[in-house]
Amino acid sequence: MKRFQFITLLFVCIAFSSCTNSVKNLFWGDGEEQFEVLQIFDDERFPNVVVATDGTVVATWGRENFRVRRSEDGGKTWGPETTIANPGFQGGGTIVDENTGDMLVFVEEGHPVAPLHVFQSKDHGKTWQEEETTILPNSLGHIPSMHMNEHGITLKKGEYAGRLIRPTRFYGGGNGREFWDEHYTNAMFSDDGGKTWQASEPFPAMGTGEAAIAELSDGTLYYNSRRHKSTDGLNPRWRYIAKSHDGGQTWEDLSVSEVLPDGAQHTDYGLMAGLVRLPIEGQDILLFSNIDVPASRKDEDVPFELRTSRRFNGTVWASFDGGKTWPVKRVVDEGSFAYSSLTAGRKGTSSEGWIYLFYESDGGAKMARFNLAWLTEGRHWKEFLPEN
Repeated sequence: MKRFQFITLLFVCIAFSSCTNSVKNLFWGDGEEQFEVLQIFDDERFPNVVVATDGTVVATWGRENFRVRRSEDGGKTWGPETTIANPGFQGGGTIVDENTGDMLVFVEEGHPVAPLHVFQSKDHGKTWQEEETTILPNSLGHIPSMHMNEHGITLKKGEYAGRLIRPTRFYGGGNGREFWDEHYTNAMFSDDGGKTWQASEPFPAMGTGEAAIAELSDGTLYYNSRRHKSTDGLNPRWRYIAKSHDGGQTWEDLSVSEVLPDGAQHTDYGLMAGLVRLPIEGQDILLFSNIDVPASRKDEDVPFELRTSRRFNGTVWASFDGGKTWPVKRVVDEGSFAYSSLTAGRKGTSSEGWIYLFYESDGGAKMARFNLAWLTEGRHWKEFLPEN
């Protein structure tokens, strides 16, 4: 009997190993490292990047003149800037509706709380039309603000498949430090293609804002948030994490990452970060971008006013188990690096196999594109899978 059980277990292990080894990872390709970077905007701030359903890479940008640039060849070259709204303040949360192929961008008239305009594109970002939108408050009666969050996503798993969701935030009485205790990050979601949005319940920690959402392979939503105020006295500063099991209506399982930094580690202030799950079936490979500037004793008394003076050393981290561990990181840009946004290419298009990082740098914005082999520095991605 024991021999039979052993043989059965052996066959199960072999079958599982075979399934794992057969996983096709387009972001690995042939294992040759690839990395390129271009500057694509020369002024202003606030990045979001997505890949349209036809593979066009679409970068939105601006705090006064809200603009877009498109690349139809996977990021090799970029078309001219197109203005969507002027004046227009980047609301973040750009969404590709996987149900229709339409795209949505969110533009506010100012900051932190101002009238909202939603624009839709039905041609992968070439042209844009303003759409009427209704946002319903959460149970606290709060209508969220858009600025400044990572792109949104379309849910693909379970009973909420097809839902559009994007990170949002609530400012309370204002954006000043005196209001941080009232701030919280959350989300809003739509089940009718973006016509009506429902604000979610608050993230389970106050003093938060500027967040990112990814859907894991089992349908769980992984939420990663900036911490405007460090409420637990931790130093250095790490990112807040929560999850949703109801399609983004509520958030729970609050934790603090022990690896992912929230901006420079020398000050009570955070930084918007990028997040994306690579679309590899059955795998939960997450990528995260931020700066890697550790704290030191001489940094303890750095004045709040200098919080942005040490935004450099932009880095990308990789998790192969849905955000439980982050065994890989690599510096993208040792120089100026601030807000950032991450997205992944699409199979069968010019963007296939590429990872895109759109980030603020001195004098404008840069777009880096690279593959997973570059991020792991040539080490095979399967070495980092949980079963190994």
